[in-house]
Amino acid sequence: MISHETHQERAVLVAVSTREQSKERTDEYLDELAFLLETAGGIPVARFVQSLEQPNSVTYLGTGKLSELKSFIKAQNIDTAVFDDELGATQIRNLEKELECKILDRTNLILDIFAKNARTAHAKAQVELAQYQYLLPRLTRMWTHLERQRGGIGLRGPGETEIETDRRIIRNKIAGLKEKLKEIDMQKTVQRQNRGSLVRVALVGYTNVGKSTIMNLLSKSDVFAENKLFATLDTTVRKVVVENLPFLLSDTVGFIRKLPHQLVESFKSTLDEVREADILLHVVDISHPDFESQVEVVNKTLSEIGAGDKKIILVFNKIDAFSYVEKDDDDLTPKTKRNYSLDDWKKTWMAKQTPCIFISAAQKDNYHDFRALLYKEIKDMHAIRYPYDNFLY
Repeated sequence: MISHETHQERAVLVAVSTREQSKERTDEYLDELAFLLETAGGIPVARFVQSLEQPNSVTYLGTGKLSELKSFIKAQNIDTAVFDDELGATQIRNLEKELECKILDRTNLILDIFAKNARTAHAKAQVELAQYQYLLPRLTRMWTHLERQRGGIGLRGPGETEIETDRRIIRNKIAGLKEKLKEIDMQKTVQRQNRGSLVRVALVGYTNVGKSTIMNLLSKSDVFAENKLFATLDTTVRKVVVENLPFLLSDTVGFIRKLPHQLVESFKSTLDEVREADILLHVVDISHPDFESQVEVVNKTLSEIGAGDKKIILVFNKIDAFSYVEKDDDDLTPKTKRNYSLDDWKKTWMAKQTPCIFISAAQKDNYHDFRALLYKEIKDMHAIRYPYDNFLY
């Protein structure tokens, strides 16, 4: 594992800015890519961005920028080049030949972090399936001069011997993992059916917004929480009682931009917790400069997995870390979102979301109001679903 290695890989981050993806948005994506790399155990050294109509289908970058990147990698003794978009087999092969270093894309990096964080047999099988599905069309290059057995970022996980180059073997492994996961899915379905008539609440949100911290706060449990991307992979379900009202609370894997479709498919049973929930607590990191975009990503992902019509409570977390640039009275320039205070934000589109609340799970700010809101919503949901139980509450 990377934590036991003495050498931390030094990497450059590479992206293309297009008409559909502005330079500012590209910079935000690269900030996230740097965080992904750090989570995997690497060190981001520099960034290279080129403006193109679309990424070059052969080498991703144009000739000039590629030459500039090659010179930097050689001069700075860079181990790895990490590209913000998913690369095809041809692009990877050409880039390896030209740059003479390890080539990773965003998908490979995310899969690697999942492999690093998978703790249970269920999560490991899910990640392994996603990795094989990613590797299959790229087998030709993955098993040649990179010498996979050396390990390192992007090289964790399934298949450590050359015999794995046999596509038939890989397909058989994929089929076997799908059968294994199908059995686990059936077991999970039975488990969910055996939970009785309790209202189900699922925590959802972008990765690293504080879902596990809220889980610990509400359930008084000790779910693993860390300031890293995808610290939580395995769904945790706890029975929680607010006032005199019991319900089931589940913590789920976080979403992210450009979430690899292989992961969405292999984590089907985990996402079933979201699909079968009665109420979703959509947790948002209000301190993140691009939190509105993160909200859009989560809403889009929820829609894609068939959970877009659920009852949602927006929980704006980390108000203790929120900061803004206060404008001087003599500053006549128009106010931007960087100048919005929390009160300003509460007067925007957020005020129209019903219901929503602003909290700090870490500092327990507004925690009692949060519990009261949760109690009301769960009680209302329970009254709709189980009217015969109303006298209990």
